[in-house]
Amino acid sequence: MSQFPAYRPRRLRCGPGLRTLVRETTLDGTDLIYPLFLTHGQGIRREISAMPGQFQLSIDQLPEEMDELVSLGIPGVLLFGLPATKDAVGSEDYAAEGIIQQGVRAIKARAPEMVVITDVCMCEYTDHGHCGILREQPSHCLGKGMDGLCLDNDATLEYLARVAVSHAEAGADIVAPSDMMDGRVGAIREALDAQSYACVAILSYAAKYASGFYGPFREAADSAPQSGDRSGYQMDSHNAREALREIQLDIDEGADMIMVKPALSYLDIIRRARDTFNRPLVAYSVSGEYSMIKAAAANQWLDERRCALELLTSIKRAGADAIVTYWAKDAVRWLKEG
Repeated sequence: MSQFPAYRPRRLRCGPGLRTLVRETTLDGTDLIYPLFLTHGQGIRREISAMPGQFQLSIDQLPEEMDELVSLGIPGVLLFGLPATKDAVGSEDYAAEGIIQQGVRAIKARAPEMVVITDVCMCEYTDHGHCGILREQPSHCLGKGMDGLCLDNDATLEYLARVAVSHAEAGADIVAPSDMMDGRVGAIREALDAQSYACVAILSYAAKYASGFYGPFREAADSAPQSGDRSGYQMDSHNAREALREIQLDIDEGADMIMVKPALSYLDIIRRARDTFNRPLVAYSVSGEYSMIKAAAANQWLDERRCALELLTSIKRAGADAIVTYWAKDAVRWLKEG
């Protein structure tokens, strides 16, 4: 018999230095994109009650905000706007002096290196709160509960393309259609190229699910639909293979980057997308993910720092290249503290 005991495989139990050395997934500030909510007015920094630590900002607040983000090394922002007025076709969405257009110019004047991503949708800008143009509902339409109306997919494409071009004219680096209309990526790509904005990239919300985790965002962006909901044109949470079809369609139409939203409840979709598609993959850690941990931490049920970093790391581990998160600034500080 051998004088040596049988080899027994061991788990790696070690101090923090060695654990860091052999760590498989790393989270860094350069992985993060910070959402901003812009509003008209002066001197406005209005906290969003459902999202503690997040604010609606007037344009004059952006220089200070950019200085902070640049100092933290956060490379990009995602802009949402609250218009001065709303109407049936979301006119301010594509206006040269719209809130997003003003915001893009202000950011680029202060921090030219900041990657500016603009949300391309109509829900914040329409008086009905839906993501496109409404028309009379035919008997076969699935958009129930919308006061006899439904979304006109094809009519909406023209408006979305117009919005994207107006953002590009203002200086946006990336436009991000979040409306979930069929064909919108192709329509936007064609419009951008026709206006000599071929260098403006498209980040498609390719797999955007109808989710209860969007609740706090409705307050942040004042975007709740006035009737019905958006389940008729956002994805069914029960479906995974459908997400891969949606992503492939958007890539075929010219999407440069793809997004999965929400992130935490759809880590399996992020993993499938990572394994299937050779495109930069962004995941959106949405308002509900942020607010539920904030609420639990406020009640001392959870450690916010530990849980937030664990959540963000899980998204990165699932395969995301970048994460849109309301914790971006806090996460960078926490990571620097070690």
